[in-house]
Amino acid sequence: MNITPYTDSNRSSLAERYRLEDSQVRELFGSHPAEGRAWENRAAYLDETAGGRADLRRVAEAVRAYHRKLPSSAETEISLEKLEREGALVVVGGQQAGLFGGALLIYYKALSVIQAAREAERRLSRPVVPVFWIAGEDHDFEEANHVNVQSPGGEVRRVRIERPDGPRLAVSRTPLSAEQWSSALQELAAQLPDTEFKPQVLDRLQSHVADAPSLSLAFARLLADWFGKQGLLLLDADDPNLRALEGPMFRELILRSDELEASLKDGEARVLSQGFRLQAETAPGSANLFLHHEQGRLLLHKDDGRFVDRRGVVSHSRVEMLDLTTHRPDLLSTNALTRPLMQDYLLPVLATVLGPAEIAYWAILGPAFREFGMEIPIVLPRQSYTYIEPAVASLLDKYSLTVRQAIEDWETLRGEWLGKQDEWNLEEQFRQVKEQFQALYEPVMKTVSGLQPGLAQLASGNRDRILEQIAYLESRSADAIAKRHESSLRQWDRIRQSLSPLAKPQERVYGTVHFWNRYGPGWLTLWHDVPFEAVGGHRLVGGWQKFN
Repeated sequence: MNITPYTDSNRSSLAERYRLEDSQVRELFGSHPAEGRAWENRAAYLDETAGGRADLRRVAEAVRAYHRKLPSSAETEISLEKLEREGALVVVGGQQAGLFGGALLIYYKALSVIQAAREAERRLSRPVVPVFWIAGEDHDFEEANHVNVQSPGGEVRRVRIERPDGPRLAVSRTPLSAEQWSSALQELAAQLPDTEFKPQVLDRLQSHVADAPSLSLAFARLLADWFGKQGLLLLDADDPNLRALEGPMFRELILRSDELEASLKDGEARVLSQGFRLQAETAPGSANLFLHHEQGRLLLHKDDGRFVDRRGVVSHSRVEMLDLTTHRPDLLSTNALTRPLMQDYLLPVLATVLGPAEIAYWAILGPAFREFGMEIPIVLPRQSYTYIEPAVASLLDKYSLTVRQAIEDWETLRGEWLGKQDEWNLEEQFRQVKEQFQALYEPVMKTVSGLQPGLAQLASGNRDRILEQIAYLESRSADAIAKRHESSLRQWDRIRQSLSPLAKPQERVYGTVHFWNRYGPGWLTLWHDVPFEAVGGHRLVGGWQKFN
């Protein structure tokens, strides 16, 4: 196994400066995973404040009930038992669901949660459970409804499942039919290359969607399949059993909505004062809560003492909102800025695994955590990778390319390589021809222009048409050279499509299912041996020749 750091070219981003332990940025979060006593201090804080959180035994019961819908394993049962113990801590990370597992970065985030929990348990000598929450309460179905794979021809293909007609409900509340799942699986089967592993992959996916589950539940089943033996626990942020425990925190968010808004603005000012842009600016008057309604998941705002949505569908007094926290907490939902507060109320969060964009918006949350008598947990940057396929590694050697060159300067280097294959020096020949033609034609243009003024325009147009024909011949000649080296150019394209598909990071484009299909289940388990780095950073991983 070869593992090489890949330095982020954007070292000025907030997330990267946090990762590199910039002292000013660290102040926005209050701690850093590289600090010597950060883990022990956070654990002690959680012990002292246990009475201010939800009853962990009841939380564990809700998680256990959710897991009855998922593939089971002995290791999952061990994690559930740990969660029920007094003094248990968790490392948590989460993501919107993704069709058939979604993008690679989701796999890497779950892996990061597991590795961090294992390291923290070793360090603290007490139970630390890995927990992955699914943002099932989110209503942006288009963020969750697709996965990208590489087709047999090498192109990036998107497989998707369409949102049913009707209101934009939470993803976990959006019903999908057996026909929709069947169609999505057929499309995936058509786009995936044929491999020895493909029948097993498709059969396993079919087993998770046979009862036409929601997108969130199908996603949870697949993660449980992949990570159950690593002891990963899963929960859905929209699980009604969890919502039943969140009423007291919803009550505080409603009662102190104005203070919450002010604290978020304070946090924004602190981020802006350090010269960073805001990842997402809060809207004036926002209640930072949603309401689940038959007309969809509605974002609430404050208007003259009432909680309303922009379309005027609902209008609730504060008393009515508080009544919901007692009798119908399942109708309430957090947003991206209040979910971290709810997460900390619900679970004893030792550390949270976040991607770069999440780190950027969590940077404003310090004052909000303090407003509610909390402290931001240790923020762990998600482990980030580019996988170097064996065949691609061989092509890099063949063309004397580094991975960085292939990712950052592919187009230029490809052009230079193709130019070197021009044994006839056609570019120079055509340049000389064009120069010589214009030199010979210039006196003719002057002569005919003197004979009759109208001939000047005719001569100029004639010259341009001849130059266009020369350029056309040059283009066809270049195409002929490319045709002679078509096989090699496909290899160049293979490098690009693997390492930087669509000119984007590999982990943000391809789904884990693409590599699962290509290399089998052994490829998934090999990631468990990649060393954990508490401060994250992007790494290149390759050197795996065998996957079983």
